[in-house]
Amino acid sequence: MVGLLSIATLPALAEEGDEREEKVFGWVEMATLPALDIQVKAKLDSGALTSSLDARDIETFEQDGEEWVRFRLKLEDEGNGETVSEEMELPLYRDLRVRGAGGRDERPVVLMNICMGDTIYEEQFSLRDRGEMNYPLLLGRRTISHLGLLDVRDTFLNDPECGEDAEVVEHESD
Repeated sequence: MVGLLSIATLPALAEEGDEREEKVFGWVEMATLPALDIQVKAKLDSGALTSSLDARDIETFEQDGEEWVRFRLKLEDEGNGETVSEEMELPLYRDLRVRGAGGRDERPVVLMNICMGDTIYEEQFSLRDRGEMNYPLLLGRRTISHLGLLDVRDTFLNDPECGEDAEVVEHESD
């Protein structure tokens, strides 16, 4: 009979000599978006590959011969309960084609920083209207793989505490 591995046994399976300690995150965590200095609830979703951020009024445009994306973030700051609405413009990283129950969809993807625990990660975020969703921020496998381990039994295991001297992990090209 094959036994199930608990999340606690996973670090023991690391290669010999691998002494790094994996951080453990719950399936819902608080995250900080440094660009807006706000806290938002993030759902860690191992069923999604690419992370997604609630964005409105999304439009692409050309700037200096490159494609850019203009969008508006309208997010509740979990730190103080206020709604923050901010227009942003970022270079288009790539387009994402999504196929699901609702049909096919193409979404722009941008690189943005997110603070999880005590580290800032530069990650890919597809932009879409998530207004009807419970969580404005969804973190997919690409991002989760940089964070550490996912404990699907728990929530809010790490507070986002990224000061000026926080480690910054830059995006790695696919």
